[in-house]
Amino acid sequence: MKRFIFFTALILALSVPASAAHIKGGFFTYKYLGPGTGTNLRFNVTLTVYMICNPSTGQLSNPINFSIFNGGTNQWIQDASVNITNQFNLGKVRDEPCITGDQSGCYYTVVIYDLPSIELPALPDGYTFAYQRCCRINGINNITNSGNVGNTFTIKIPGTNVGQNAHTNSSPGFLVNDTAVVCAGSYFEYSFQAADTDGDSLSYQFCDAFDGASFATPVVTTASNPPYATIPYAAPYTGASPMGSLVNINPTTGLISGICPGLSGEYVICVCVTEWRNGQAIAFTRKELHVRAGDCSPLSAELIPRQTTCDGFTVNFQNDALNVGVPDYIWNFGEPSSGANNTSLLPTPSHTYADTGIYKVKLTVSLAGLCAATDSFDVKVYPGFFPGFIYTGSCYLNPYSFTDTTRTNYGFVDTWSWNFGDLTTLADTSHNQNPQWTFPAPGPRNVTFIVTNSKGCVDTVNATIDVLGKPLITLPFNDTLICKTESVQLHATGTGVFSWTPLSNIINANSANPTVSPPVTTWYYVNLSDNGCANTDSVRVRVVDAVSLVAGNDTTICQGDQVQLHANSNGLTYSWTPAGILDNPNIINPFATVNSTTVFTITAFIGNCSATDQLTVITVPYPVANAGEPPVICYNTSTQLHASITGSSFNWTPTVYMNNPNVLNPVVSPPRTTSYILTVFDTLGCPKPGRDTILVTVNPKVIANAGHDTTVVINQPLHLLGTGGVTYFWSPGTGLNNVNIFNPTGVYGPGIDSVKYKLLVTDAIGCSDSDYVVVRIFRTEPAIFIPTAFTPNGDGLNDIEMPIPVGIDKLLYFRIYNRWGQEVFATSTIGQGWDGKINGRNQGSGVFVWVVNAVDYLGRSYFRKGTVTLIR
Repeated sequence: MKRFIFFTALILALSVPASAAHIKGGFFTYKYLGPGTGTNLRFNVTLTVYMICNPSTGQLSNPINFSIFNGGTNQWIQDASVNITNQFNLGKVRDEPCITGDQSGCYYTVVIYDLPSIELPALPDGYTFAYQRCCRINGINNITNSGNVGNTFTIKIPGTNVGQNAHTNSSPGFLVNDTAVVCAGSYFEYSFQAADTDGDSLSYQFCDAFDGASFATPVVTTASNPPYATIPYAAPYTGASPMGSLVNINPTTGLISGICPGLSGEYVICVCVTEWRNGQAIAFTRKELHVRAGDCSPLSAELIPRQTTCDGFTVNFQNDALNVGVPDYIWNFGEPSSGANNTSLLPTPSHTYADTGIYKVKLTVSLAGLCAATDSFDVKVYPGFFPGFIYTGSCYLNPYSFTDTTRTNYGFVDTWSWNFGDLTTLADTSHNQNPQWTFPAPGPRNVTFIVTNSKGCVDTVNATIDVLGKPLITLPFNDTLICKTESVQLHATGTGVFSWTPLSNIINANSANPTVSPPVTTWYYVNLSDNGCANTDSVRVRVVDAVSLVAGNDTTICQGDQVQLHANSNGLTYSWTPAGILDNPNIINPFATVNSTTVFTITAFIGNCSATDQLTVITVPYPVANAGEPPVICYNTSTQLHASITGSSFNWTPTVYMNNPNVLNPVVSPPRTTSYILTVFDTLGCPKPGRDTILVTVNPKVIANAGHDTTVVINQPLHLLGTGGVTYFWSPGTGLNNVNIFNPTGVYGPGIDSVKYKLLVTDAIGCSDSDYVVVRIFRTEPAIFIPTAFTPNGDGLNDIEMPIPVGIDKLLYFRIYNRWGQEVFATSTIGQGWDGKINGRNQGSGVFVWVVNAVDYLGRSYFRKGTVTLIR
């Protein structure tokens, strides 16, 4: 069967004429050229045909005949042979930036047949020109079996009977620029506007496209006589509605606009243009075209109207259209009083309104400022809508009552819609505010309640209710206890009539709350009846002769700990004393916090019957641990701890840096501040240990610094500077103004060559350290000594060429130059020198020039220059 179908399809495909299935639209135009011979009129007549791109030779007829008919009798007059005068492809070179998909490429091949001049006698009814060709392309959406449907292009030149000199009229012309992109399911605009050289007014309307020729004979020499048959439109499309009810044409401008059908493909559109002269219709022109609806999406702004915002002042927004690229957004929330917050550039913004009301929200989208699209809608802000309902009912045999509990802060509740979830019928609905419904059987039901208010708020409440098979009885207890000769009141709740049994020793047996006084333990049964619904439950009343009570055994705990008391009793209520140290003195097993040995008394009650018992909680103090006073020690020293305990055993933690953890007075020498924990145990009854912690604080290491060795000249004041401690002592005191400060001043006279000072510094707790500094005294004027040679070979001897200042307060600069005058080293820091390298490279042996500039301790300038020899 499959082979037969394929073979049949192949035969049909091979049988299609090569010249068919290519026409995609066209139109006739004419132009009055002036008088001809005698009373004849001369016209230029042109046919523009739209075809599939790059048609084959068989599809491109050349020449063709314009068939000419009498405009009144429709009788054939003559055929005029016309050649192709122009042919070109019409399409797009590049994509539309504001539409998804690929729009570039060829749309149509346009073929123009032009009859330059024809002389026609002036007839009263004018002339009809026609050309017929088959066939259209397959698969046109608004035509049935479109591949077998042909075309008739026709136009009528008016005659002398029309008046208004219509017989010398020129038809309006159309621009051949039909490349508008139409996206299926989207808004579009497509212009069929024409221009009239005579200045006549034009009006536009959709009209029927005409069939012509046939699938069997696609090429005809002479067109058939008018009138012509309408093409077979596929429902719901017609000539007057070629793209459905959502697409219209502007009768004044010829602009077609609307929402394209959602099915992509091609649609035949035919537009009839009427020429009006001095208020009279004088002529008609037709343009037919296949418009392609593509699978694409244009940039658009679409705001679907929303229900009233009822749950707050903040509203979230989004563009409901799917767009090409990443568009720019401009939102205006319609609340100018919110200032800068009234607008947003976000794709999905939110806005919080200051008050209730109706606000006009506007959205504009664009791509880099191009192809902007705008939409707007009203937002109603009325927060404070609280839907809800309650229900009552005893069982499925009786109606369940539903009560609306909806509250609204604005407006009033105005509609109710109930669905009771009864799957046995479609009638389980109501629009009453407080309806009733009788269910056919017990079980869960999903009830839906939709409620609105006058401000437009809409909300839905979904709830599952349990439809009972029998009325619900609620008993606060199913078992109770009384003393003999006492009574107790029983309690039940539910909808209906109550009755209790047995009827002995009972008062008000037909009420919900009877009083009973049985002499022995008795079961009482309650029956609840509600219009055929019934249910039963029971309560046991236990009767005892006396209250049993055991307070529990005496116990021993650590002083201050919490202990739970465990009494045993059949009582119903309890009272403990003393109550102040109990978490709840009215339960059978309270917690007690006990600081000293205490006797607890408990009384248990059943009605007026009671019993009392006692127990003793003995407290034992925790073991006492005293780790001693926390010491502060110097770095790298030790200290002895002095602890004491009240207990039978102890231990220290940690034991590191401790000479003996088994004694109470160990010696510890921690390198840093450390906490030691003393834990003590005893055997007096408290199983928990006592603990104490001692912090051994280790002061930071004291580091004394007396400064660098230095040189001075006789009578030059020298400012020593010591660091590292809180107190300072310099020795010997030779030349110093004060030996107990960190920065004494020394002045040295003749006879002193050098002094070696020892600086002793101590911190706040007496930890100490010492350092030394040597001062050499020169018997010269202030000077800077520069060695005359140095050997930078890395042996540690004379490796650096460095100035040695004496009596100098400030070194301004020390510079060294090679024999070409290039500076190879410079410094202004005392103690720095040249290592014989330039940019990290060793310099060869040679003589270099140095210059030095400084200020001595008296403020005098000091300048010298000389040479130094580098020896390798």
